[in-house]
Amino acid sequence: MPRGSPAAEATCVRVEGERPYEVWIGRGLLREAGTRLRAVGGTPRALIVTVPPVARHWQEPLRASLAAAGVDAAWHVVPDGEESKSLEQLAGIYQAALTARLDRESWIVALGGGVVGDLAGFAAATFLRGVRFLQVPTTLLAQVDASVGGKTGVNLPAGKNLVGAFHWPSLVLADLDTLSTLPEGEFRAGFAEAVKHGLLSDENDYGFIRRAAPRLLRREPAALQRLVADSVRIKAAVVGRDPREAGERRRLNLGHTVGHAIEAAAGYGRWRHGEAVAAGLAAEGALALAVGTGWTAERQRELLELLETLSLPTQLRGLRADELLERMRYDKKAIAGELRWMLPAAPGRIVEVTGVPRDVVRRVLVELGAEEGEDGR
Repeated sequence: MPRGSPAAEATCVRVEGERPYEVWIGRGLLREAGTRLRAVGGTPRALIVTVPPVARHWQEPLRASLAAAGVDAAWHVVPDGEESKSLEQLAGIYQAALTARLDRESWIVALGGGVVGDLAGFAAATFLRGVRFLQVPTTLLAQVDASVGGKTGVNLPAGKNLVGAFHWPSLVLADLDTLSTLPEGEFRAGFAEAVKHGLLSDENDYGFIRRAAPRLLRREPAALQRLVADSVRIKAAVVGRDPREAGERRRLNLGHTVGHAIEAAAGYGRWRHGEAVAAGLAAEGALALAVGTGWTAERQRELLELLETLSLPTQLRGLRADELLERMRYDKKAIAGELRWMLPAAPGRIVEVTGVPRDVVRRVLVELGAEEGEDGR
């Protein structure tokens, strides 16, 4: 995918809700970041949070854009990887924000993937009780999902995103050119959330991903722009109606009850988030079959074939069923210790299921390759 293409044909999706904002999807948007930030308002002072691989490729175009627009920008680089979503790294951002003399109308900018967005977003939510936030997602996963919706947070040893806040960005710029430097594994991991969004939407959106898979894998710009725009549109519609996850927004957790358990049980960073979500979709599809939501064996076969075409995992080998079940106890959707499962019934129809017996969940996990444990329980 060549760099530097014009952004004239960028797509704009408006996210409604408590604090509406725009998500722009297109090419060459980094060159316009300074102008677009100034148009939104606030103090022309910013702290940009990023990681070394992203800084190597994209720091200079963003720096030049901000400087040309008269934005006084400081930079803070955190280590790459899920381990950076920690209270220790959060404290480092606070110190950098103090050094940069940010005020409540200043900006914290997340230049990177979902880890950077979650970490920098939580810093923006809590520094001075809230400053302006610009998301510049540079991974496919962040562009289709993590940069939209206002969820921010850091991890604790017990589980993922257990400390966090809702803090909506003032603007999101998804520059498709940044995907050109994304390693293949990271690129493919981003498809899992798009598959989830297709399942949440309807046959048309889900069918597009299945039909366009070869073009998407070749990183064809037109196919990627539609994929990202569709995913943002689908998620924006849900979060606009339920910004704080009081009801409908819980549907977005499809694949994540098992997915988050995988990440925690394996040790953060061993599985990419998208890989864990893909295996979570496979497991929760199998659970939907087991409890009888209306999900069919044919639908499950199609889902597994799509995930495998996209080189995403559908098995739980190397993980222990008991450990996964233990990690699920910390799922944020659980009430009084009871899990609320979001399970597919058909594309466009996700149902909430409670009271699923532990042994049914265990059986599904084992059927997908998780180890039973020495005691066979």
